[in-house]
Amino acid sequence: MDETQSIVVTTAATAQDVPISGASPTGEAATAIAYLLDADSEGVVRNSFVDLGFTEMHVRHGGIDTAIEELARHGWPRFLIVDISGISDPLPRINRLAEISDPETEVIVVGDRNDIVLYRELKAAGVAEYFYKPLIGGLLNRALVGDGAAIARSSRSGKLVFVLGVRGGVGATTIATNLAWYFAEARQRKVLLLDLDLHAGDAALQFDAQPGHGLREALDDPRRIDELFLERGVVSVTSHLGLLAGLEPLSYRVAPNEDAVMQLLQKVLAHFRYVVIDLPGEIALSLPNVLHMPSTLLLVSDGSITAIREVGRWRELVGPNTPERTLLHVLNKENAEGALPTEEMLRVIPAPDAAIRWDREIMRAAALGTKAMQKCSAVRNGMAALSRRLSGAAADEDDQPLWKRIFR
Repeated sequence: MDETQSIVVTTAATAQDVPISGASPTGEAATAIAYLLDADSEGVVRNSFVDLGFTEMHVRHGGIDTAIEELARHGWPRFLIVDISGISDPLPRINRLAEISDPETEVIVVGDRNDIVLYRELKAAGVAEYFYKPLIGGLLNRALVGDGAAIARSSRSGKLVFVLGVRGGVGATTIATNLAWYFAEARQRKVLLLDLDLHAGDAALQFDAQPGHGLREALDDPRRIDELFLERGVVSVTSHLGLLAGLEPLSYRVAPNEDAVMQLLQKVLAHFRYVVIDLPGEIALSLPNVLHMPSTLLLVSDGSITAIREVGRWRELVGPNTPERTLLHVLNKENAEGALPTEEMLRVIPAPDAAIRWDREIMRAAALGTKAMQKCSAVRNGMAALSRRLSGAAADEDDQPLWKRIFR
């Protein structure tokens, strides 16, 4: 079955005498609930729910059995997504779900099999949609609300870019700040740079900006993020570049809550074309679901033997690319003294997706911050190449007149 194929049938089910609460704090039915068995699918579905403006929605880890058990007690949402991966014969469970679910609930099934027989069986059982993994956000959006509204909202959602150094000193913050600056100033896009290191982050220092307490407050209570918060809590580095960073006292124990981080990212993505995250490796390890949000992860290393080893370990942790999530390895300080020869590096890891050459000019400019770094040809060329890779822009776009780049 082709990825664009789907089943569009309203679920035929029998009404049950159960309260339709859907775990909503208001006591009303949830708009959408998903039960999924892998982090990538959870990330895609969560992103779709946010794109479509669902206010009462939940994404939970589990399969169809968990959905049947919980929703039979708590009530049924308008849209239900269930995972049947790993089940050789899912039809008995699907039929059980149809028997007990609310007649207004539309069921979307996610699985790991591209099987026309399964497709027809699910259609006969009254399932609204079937998609096999890896999920594609655009198709899911259309299944939930129809072509027009889904595409219109999804197109306004920003792009999420994580910048993660495989070890200290490889230059991840330098790349994050310069990439954000390049998108904002050279490409004239609205950009937010978020530094998740609340104790020792250098992003504000690179921009010669004063960090505040807005990030800590947002992570403590993501519900506070609104237009007023974005106006007061985000530092305006330039008219196109905002910064959200903190430098909390060492006595304040910072352990970002993953749900709070995800809520924060989902809210700011609605206001910025690009959200660039300077993500320390130690913090990333405590945010496994964040790493599987629809995004691009720039894995930054230098050419040292230790860094190259860590690239392989991070690749293994994050897993293979999907249609919604991409990992790119950026080799920083290419050909610097002490770097592994290329042939030796390629024995350990695949070839880097991008490289920024070592230049002594960079060393002199680094002490003066991001504005000075942008004058270095090696940095500027590297950021131009990265921005094209992330945006899909043509190679000569940066040579076009400004008005063409703004109104393309």
